[in-house]
Amino acid sequence: MSNQTIDQLVEALSEMSVLDMSKLKAALEEKWGVKAAAAAPMMMAAPQAAGASAAEQESTEFKVTLEEVPNDKKIGVIKVVREISGLGLKEAKDFVDGAPKVIKETTTKADAEEISKKVAAAGGKVTIKGL
Repeated sequence: MSNQTIDQLVEALSEMSVLDMSKLKAALEEKWGVKAAAAAPMMMAAPQAAGASAAEQESTEFKVTLEEVPNDKKIGVIKVVREISGLGLKEAKDFVDGAPKVIKETTTKADAEEISKKVAAAGGKVTIKGL
């Protein structure tokens, strides 16, 4: 692969949204028959400054959990869960029926808020927890 091709690929990936990257990850996992997992952090966390509490630090990773879905809103929420997760229809239905369930284990604040808005617009309730 030439350096120009690699540069073009890097540029194309840099312009993708988080949701598109998630879809790409799922497609590559399926194509290659592997499961991508987040690598464990290799470095220790820096010690907190004297007097700084954990509440004062801003979270950069968030977990999004589907808490509840009214019966009359399930179809809309199932569609949103399928869009976000890439699950099939049956898996998304089972996911929504089994709420509370974690939609995203770790994601950015912007992505978590986007997911929350989509689920809320469909009639579901989510919680976002900083990690």
